[in-house]
Amino acid sequence: MELGSILQFLENKSILITGATGFLAKILVEKVLRVQPNLKKLYLLLRAKDTKSATHRLNNEIIGKDLFRVLKEKLGTNLNSFVSEKITVVPGDISLEDLGLKDSILREEILNQVDVIVNLAATTNFDERYDVALGLNTFGAKYVLNFAKKCVNLKVLIHVSTAYVSGERGGLILESPYRMSETLNGTFGLDIETEKRLAEEKVNDLRAEGATEEEITLAMKDFGLERARMYGWPNTYVFTKAMGEMLIGHLKENESVVILRPTIVTSTFKEPFPGWVEGIRTIDSLAVGYGKGKLTVFLGDLQAALDLIPADFVVNSIIVAMVAHANQPSDVIYQVGSSASNPMRNLDLQDYGYRYFSQTPWINKDGKPVKVTKALVLGDMASFERYMALRYLLLLKGLEVVNVALCKYFQGTYINLRRKINFVMRLVELYKPYLFFGGIFDDMNTERLRMALRESSAEADLFCFDPKCIKWDEYFLNVHLPGIVKYVFK
Repeated sequence: MELGSILQFLENKSILITGATGFLAKILVEKVLRVQPNLKKLYLLLRAKDTKSATHRLNNEIIGKDLFRVLKEKLGTNLNSFVSEKITVVPGDISLEDLGLKDSILREEILNQVDVIVNLAATTNFDERYDVALGLNTFGAKYVLNFAKKCVNLKVLIHVSTAYVSGERGGLILESPYRMSETLNGTFGLDIETEKRLAEEKVNDLRAEGATEEEITLAMKDFGLERARMYGWPNTYVFTKAMGEMLIGHLKENESVVILRPTIVTSTFKEPFPGWVEGIRTIDSLAVGYGKGKLTVFLGDLQAALDLIPADFVVNSIIVAMVAHANQPSDVIYQVGSSASNPMRNLDLQDYGYRYFSQTPWINKDGKPVKVTKALVLGDMASFERYMALRYLLLLKGLEVVNVALCKYFQGTYINLRRKINFVMRLVELYKPYLFFGGIFDDMNTERLRMALRESSAEADLFCFDPKCIKWDEYFLNVHLPGIVKYVFK
């Protein structure tokens, strides 16, 4: 594998990015605009009813973010004209054929002009409605591929999936594809079209029964979990992403397609500056809860590897992969993570959190610093259930008895506590596979891509995505946790 100049490849290219308001997509947009201003065009697919609404989302949810401050400083008063020239917003929806593009002139322009498609659109909610997750993660992948096949000058399609399509398997997890109907538990009968039909029938039946939208949402979340676990996946998210990969592999024909599987994505390591993050992402919910003094108990295997990768490394791998596989029929899979070459452990996460928040406590709304103690870590579900029983369930039972005796005087308090306990137990059930995850993600394909970057490109530093250069303690204490406090804490 040989790489020429990445910057030269990007010059005068047109790229379609789906899911453009997402975390990784924004970083990709910023990176490409900053390093190669001679890019021809970025087409950004946004869920919006029209161009005016899409433009509003572009200005408020993408360009208006602090992420773009380096580009703003670089361009100054020329920013608006540069953005207008280089970015075209595309109102659409990947869960529809032809990506839901209503403007026929714009659709033809994209079909004739685009060189690269990067599919980043997805719902990453573990507890999503099954019909919604199927539409975006599974059939969205199919519709993006179908659209790619119509593009006259397309050189490569990059489909961003997740490493956790592996489910709960332990050991070394290879960079291998999933075939149609393949399950993780040996169950036969997985048929993706049937799954879509079952989801539609379930929604129709619920509506016919007079269920409210809230009731339908809860029922469809439960239905997604039921179908996922039937075939060996722990949640709706990874199940529907796996089926999306299956459809791409089955339908790609001679298209150049790269499937890229990041692990747990964290804040930027270096570009455009260290520590940018947006939203509460997976492990960051633990950091927020702990730093605010609300999370005193942690569940998980302290010795298990925790596979993290900074967001700018993922974006760099996307860019390098598009250059490496342009115009080459491909079905390569890249797992972009750190557990194989520079693993961190849950024990480290506990240590870094305590060190940071004990030295730099969060100041609450009352202006008082929140004191933290080292989190109690429970090493198995049995210990967690005993803890919950002693700490909360006995209290709930006692409150229930008192509430009945006093003619439901404490009804509001009782319902609120029961709701919180049910919420925590559902979250634990959803995240349990990752708290005790025993897998290591093989990254031999990814390492070959990194080697090609080091050996044949003078731009290796500009597009680095090698996790071996990360010192996890320095990254967490000086970059990631300060970034979480700055951009996520409210």
